[in-house]
Amino acid sequence: MSWLSRGLIALASLIMIGVFFKPLWEITLYAPQYKEGLKMIIWVNKIEGGTKNDLKNINLLNHYVGMKKIDPDAIPELKILPIVFGFMVLFGFIVALTGNKKLLYTWVVLIIVIGIASLVDFWWWEYDYGHNLNPHAPIKIPGMAYQPPMFGCKDLLNFRACAFPSTGTYLLALSGTLGVIAAAIEYIRGKKG
Repeated sequence: MSWLSRGLIALASLIMIGVFFKPLWEITLYAPQYKEGLKMIIWVNKIEGGTKNDLKNINLLNHYVGMKKIDPDAIPELKILPIVFGFMVLFGFIVALTGNKKLLYTWVVLIIVIGIASLVDFWWWEYDYGHNLNPHAPIKIPGMAYQPPMFGCKDLLNFRACAFPSTGTYLLALSGTLGVIAAAIEYIRGKKG
């Protein structure tokens, strides 16, 4: 492996550490009674509100339409993802140190698979929360589902739900892109050699 590819994968791993310090996703609910919005911030290892009471208020509102309580302790991904990304950071540094092309290609494939699997899992989590409603909920509207969008905004009754990736997701995308560039450099070098 060239020093450029080694440097790129080392930089990718270094950038990926940022996922432990920056949120991955933000969902905000706006309504006339919540003009500033109720915010739910999703990190690699926790979910919290934008303010001290936001998550509590979101759960209270969700209860009225039959949605399950958002309980961070009951979400296994919040325990698994820190291990997965910790492994990928360590693996990336090993690739940079050894200069092994097969390990580089493996790292790139893994980060792509992890990225796709994470998005699918997040979509499914949102689907489950928005569709599997308690039939004994105080407010029932036949045919109504409350799945928030993954990207963008959507009206749900008198709420406008907006969801967007946050800094941690952009850091992961940058990290993965640097890994793909390093792999492409090595693939092209191999074809020329």
